[in-house]
Amino acid sequence: MKAPASEQPAMLADPRRALVLAGLLLGAAALLYVLVWSTATRSVLQWGDDRFLRFVTRIRYGPAVSLAKALNFLGGAWCTWTLRMGALIVLAWRRHWLHLAAFSLAIATSEALIGTSKALFDRPRPLGSLVATSGASFPSGHAIAAAVTAVGLVVALLPAGHARWKWERRAALYASVMALSRTYLGAHWLSDVVAGGLLGSGIALGWPALLVWWRQLRHVTVPGG
Repeated sequence: MKAPASEQPAMLADPRRALVLAGLLLGAAALLYVLVWSTATRSVLQWGDDRFLRFVTRIRYGPAVSLAKALNFLGGAWCTWTLRMGALIVLAWRRHWLHLAAFSLAIATSEALIGTSKALFDRPRPLGSLVATSGASFPSGHAIAAAVTAVGLVVALLPAGHARWKWERRAALYASVMALSRTYLGAHWLSDVVAGGLLGSGIALGWPALLVWWRQLRHVTVPGG
C-alpha cells in the first residue's frame, strides 16, 4: 500500500536508527533522574553543580549576560509557542498528517513531563538568578522546550537528507547553548539543563521515529496476500 502523496517526503530515512538514538538520549535522561532522586548520589551531583555554577559566575561579563538574557526570551513561552503553532499550521496546510501527529505528540509529552517532573522532584533553584524564574529547578523547562521545538521543527519540516542533517546539528547546538545559558544566568543547575536537553531531544526524535516505524509495519506486503 502506497502512502498518500502528501506524506511522501521522508520524515526519517532510518526510523530504527532514530529509535535507537532516541532511546539512548532518554536513557541518559532517566539516569540523571535517578541520580537526582537518590539520596546516595544527590550530594555528589550537587557538588558538581555547585562547582560549575561558581565557575560560570566568575566568567560572567556584560555582553555575554545580555546574550544569555536574549536566549532566555527566545526560549520563553511566547516565542516557543509562536514557533510551534506556526509549524503546526504549516504541516496541516501541507496535509503532512504523520509529521503533524509526531510534532503534536512531542509537544504534549514534553509539556506533561515538565510539570510532573518539577512537582515530583521539587528541587530548589540556585540563589541569585539574573532572570525571573518560577517553579522548581529540575528539570529545566527551557532546555526541554528548546530541544523539542528546535529538533522537532527540523524533523517535521525538512525532508530527510544531507541538508536536514546540517540543520539537525544546528538545532542541537541551539538547544545546547540555550540550556547552558540558563546556568550562566543562575536560573538552573547544570544537571537540570543536561537532563532537560536529553529528555527534549529524545522525545523530539522518538515520536517521529516511532510513528514512521509503525507506518512501515502497516505497509509491509504479506507474501501470498
